[in-house]
Amino acid sequence: MNVKQIFDFGVQMGVKADPRGVKGIQSYLSRVKKDYEELKPEDKKYFDQESLVNPFPDSGIHVDDKKTQVRRVLAGIDINGPEILLASQLGERGKKIDLVIAHHPEGKAWGNLHAVMEMGVEMGIALGLPIHLSEKIMEERMREVARSVHAANLYQTVSVAEHLGINFINTHTITDNLVHSFIEGLVVKEKPATVGDLIELLMAIPEYQEARCLGFGPTIFAGSPKHRLGKIMIEMTGGTEPSPKIYPELSRVGVDSILGMHMRKETLDKSNENQLNVIVAGHMSSDSLGMNLFLDELEKKGIEVVPCGGLIRVSRVKKGKK
Repeated sequence: MNVKQIFDFGVQMGVKADPRGVKGIQSYLSRVKKDYEELKPEDKKYFDQESLVNPFPDSGIHVDDKKTQVRRVLAGIDINGPEILLASQLGERGKKIDLVIAHHPEGKAWGNLHAVMEMGVEMGIALGLPIHLSEKIMEERMREVARSVHAANLYQTVSVAEHLGINFINTHTITDNLVHSFIEGLVVKEKPATVGDLIELLMAIPEYQEARCLGFGPTIFAGSPKHRLGKIMIEMTGGTEPSPKIYPELSRVGVDSILGMHMRKETLDKSNENQLNVIVAGHMSSDSLGMNLFLDELEKKGIEVVPCGGLIRVSRVKKGKK
């Protein structure tokens, strides 16, 4: 597989796992196409053509020599200059890295982080929020995130990869969708009754076991192990945390518990005000789980995975079954 084939394969996996469903993805892409067609001719040259086919604007190909057949990847949660240099150094020492895969976005994908948050509107509606509330609260948060990344040095890591000729992609919402689908499926299947039951369920997953050994395992931020879970919102995908303003509305429509990767203090405070249970699975460990589900599929195709950058690598591939 070449770089584009690997990225496109990831997009396909992300679409299948997306909480909006395939029809929701198609509807999103149709809106993007309509927005493009309505642009003035002089503005169309600035439009990201990739967004017409890639429903995950926070995931993308950053460097691609368009010729390398990928046999070994360096994969991490956060890829910065040092990790790109590591890929180069490994190559000089006889361990050629054909592609670096980051989870968190860099370059244009980082600048587009806010755009993927639109999926949160549909997730809120699915939980019972009125359309107008879900849309307007999420739109405000999207603008906040867009402002927060506007001044960032978006292309610092990408430029290092370009100078060193290192192929580079990232798969943010692609692999967040995978962990979201995995955890949601597990919760639906096992039906944990209490907060403590949910923690036990998470602790059966190797990535969370390793995270606990390292000091950042699944944690109850609000509530107690004996509290009943009730109706649960799973926040494992959608770009980043939603607005704190969403939590009073979720409580009003019957949501009792929140399971997420991470939570800011202002969000936790708002959750506490509304007596919600909050279970934080862990950021790096949850990201690792999503990445591993993608990397396992590459491993099955004979591609070697070298972990770095905070990735807790757990392979679920049975050896000899590639």
